[in-house]
Amino acid sequence: MLLALTTTHRPATDLGYLLHKHPERVQSVPLKFGQAHVFYPEASEERCTACLLMEVDPVAIVRGKGRADGPLDQYVNDRPYAASSFLSVALVKVFGTALNGHCKERPGLAQTAIPLRAQLPVLPARGGEGLLRGLFEPLGYTVSVESHVLDENFPAWGRSPYFSVVLERCCTLSELLKHLYVLVPVLDDSKHYFVADDEIDKLLRQGEGWLSEHPLCAQITERYLVHLRRLTRLALSRLVEDDPDAAQAGHDAEEEAVEKPLRLNDQRLASVLAALKSSGATRVLDLGCGSGKLLARLLRDHTFAEIVGVDVSLASLHIAEQRLRLAELPEKQRQRIRLLHGSLCYRDARLAGYDAAAVVEVIEHLDPHRLESFTRALFGEARPRVVVLTTPNREYNSLFAGLAAGRLRHKDHRFEFTRQQFQAWAAAVASDYGYQARYETVGPVDAERGSPTQMVVFSVQSPKEAES
Repeated sequence: MLLALTTTHRPATDLGYLLHKHPERVQSVPLKFGQAHVFYPEASEERCTACLLMEVDPVAIVRGKGRADGPLDQYVNDRPYAASSFLSVALVKVFGTALNGHCKERPGLAQTAIPLRAQLPVLPARGGEGLLRGLFEPLGYTVSVESHVLDENFPAWGRSPYFSVVLERCCTLSELLKHLYVLVPVLDDSKHYFVADDEIDKLLRQGEGWLSEHPLCAQITERYLVHLRRLTRLALSRLVEDDPDAAQAGHDAEEEAVEKPLRLNDQRLASVLAALKSSGATRVLDLGCGSGKLLARLLRDHTFAEIVGVDVSLASLHIAEQRLRLAELPEKQRQRIRLLHGSLCYRDARLAGYDAAAVVEVIEHLDPHRLESFTRALFGEARPRVVVLTTPNREYNSLFAGLAAGRLRHKDHRFEFTRQQFQAWAAAVASDYGYQARYETVGPVDAERGSPTQMVVFSVQSPKEAES
C-alpha cells in the first residue's frame, strides 16, 4: 500500500519539516497490522516527494481480534496493496503531528496553503469513478483517474473497482491528510476494525470545517460509520448542533430587526415570487433557502410543480423541514418539494436542468474570493434559464435607525455592494455566462441612496440576442 505526497513549494524540502520525517533517512514505524516506512525518492529545492509505504500482513489481519468480514476473512485479500482504513490508521501513527496541523520548526508553514499532490496507485472506489470525483472535486481537488478492465482477455467482466488516482490542490498539508483520513475508507466502504461510538468523534474531529458543507455529507457519514444507522443518526445530529450556520434563525432575526420598520423581508420575498411567476418557471430552486420562508410561499402557489431548497447548513434545513411541516403534508404536496444539503460554491449535478433559481440575501454571506466559485457553479454548471438574486444596498444602511455609520447590515455579512458595484458585478456575470441582466428595486427608494434591497433578474440570452 503506497501513498506519495509531492510539493513544488520552494524550498520543497520543507515537506520534511511538515511531516517530521527527515528526507535523508528511511524511517520505519511498527503497526499492529504490519510495518510502515517513510522515504523520499526525490528531495530538491524545486520538488520533494515523501512516500508512505505500508507492509500489511494479511495473515495477521485474519488471525487478529479485529473486525473481519468480506475480503478480510480470507488470507488472500487486497489489503496489502489497496488503500483502505489501514492507511487512515497509519496517517495518525506516522504523520499525526502533520495531520493535526502542527510544525514545531516551521509553525507558520503548517498553516500555509502550498501546492500539494497526492498519488494513490491502488485506490478502491466502491461506487465508481463518479463517487470518487464527487468526494474530492467539491473540496477543490483536480482529480486524475486511471481505471482498468478486470481482465483484458475477458472484457465482459467489466472494469476493476480499483483506480490509480492523483489529487492536486493548493492547501495546507493538514487539510489534505484529513481529507484522505476520512474519504479513503468512505470509498472502500469498509473498516478493518470494530466501529463503536468513538468513531463519531474521529469523524467530526477530522471533518471539522469541511464535512458539514460537503454536498455528500450524509453519504460520507453513513459510509464512514459502515452503514450503522444509530451511529449515522448521532453523527448527523451532532453536525447540526456543531454547525456554525446553525444560528441561521438568529441571523434572520438580527437582520429583520434592522429592516423591520419597512417590512422589507416581506417585500423582498413578494418581489422574488413575482419575478419567478412572470418568468413562466415551474421547476424552481431556492439556493441558500435558510429556514424556508420563500419555500413556504412557493409551496402555497401551485404554479410551481417542483420546488427544491438547498442550503449548506443542516440546522437550517431542519428548521425549514419543521416550518413546512413536511411530515404532515399530503403525499401529492410532499412530492412537489425536496430539501437538499449542499454548498453553493461547488458543482452539483443535482441542481442542473431547472427553470429558475432564487438566491435571496445569500451572496453577501460568502467571502469575496468565493464569489467566482459561486457564479461558476450556478451560471456555468447548473445553468437555470432564470436567476433571481437579491442583496443589500450598502448605501441605504445609513437610513436605518440604530445602524452605526459604516456598519454592515449583519455581523455575518462578508461584504455589501453599493449600487454601482452590484451592477458592475452582475453585468460581468451576465457577459461571461450568456445571460441578460435586468435590475429592480425592492423597498422604498431614496433619491440619493436608492432602495434598501437590490434585485437582478438574469435570463439566458437567445442565440440571436447573443450574436447582437
